[in-house]
Amino acid sequence: MRTFMITDLYFLLYAAGWTVIITLVSFCFGGILGLAIALAKLFGGKIPRLIATAFVELLQSTPVLMLLFLSFYGLNYLGFRLPPFIAAGAALSLFAGAFLGEIWRGSIEAIEKSQWEASEALAMTRFQQCRYIIFPQAIRIALAPTIGFLAQLIKNTSIAALIGFVEITRAGQILNNMTFQPFLIFSLVAVIYFVICYPLSAYSQRLEEKLNASRSA
Repeated sequence: MRTFMITDLYFLLYAAGWTVIITLVSFCFGGILGLAIALAKLFGGKIPRLIATAFVELLQSTPVLMLLFLSFYGLNYLGFRLPPFIAAGAALSLFAGAFLGEIWRGSIEAIEKSQWEASEALAMTRFQQCRYIIFPQAIRIALAPTIGFLAQLIKNTSIAALIGFVEITRAGQILNNMTFQPFLIFSLVAVIYFVICYPLSAYSQRLEEKLNASRSA
């Protein structure tokens, strides 16, 4: 064993960078999937709606940890060995897609029916309605919960430590095994998570309060 050194702090910050990277990757791919789910449930035919609904129900009822184990250990059993980064990114992307799809679907449905009727009266196509009238308003509604979910996604990246991916939590485990100073190490890990997540959570809450104020005005 040895004492904690300044280089260990650099190691934690380096691992924090990987936490941010895997979060952004998962959020981007999950966002693409979530948008497809939202559009399928709102504008798709019967079969696309059923598929999207089944996907959301299945993914929201499954712990993200199980998704991680299936993508890493399950696919490995079938002969597809994914690197920890890709396995974790795939699991988190599926998790994000299911939740973002519902957030964005709800935001679009929150637009008053009169907005659709007014745009139809202007002889707009469905694409024009969505692009110029509905989506700009839906984005404003969806922004706060989307940012709030992003903070949750950052914290959920900690599960990637279980398959050996070196993000903040895994880096803390490695340093604790080397120094046997769990209180110091994991306090620093918690502080780093707080520094990353708190501004997002606070901004999400501020946007929500601003939106509620504008609705009540």
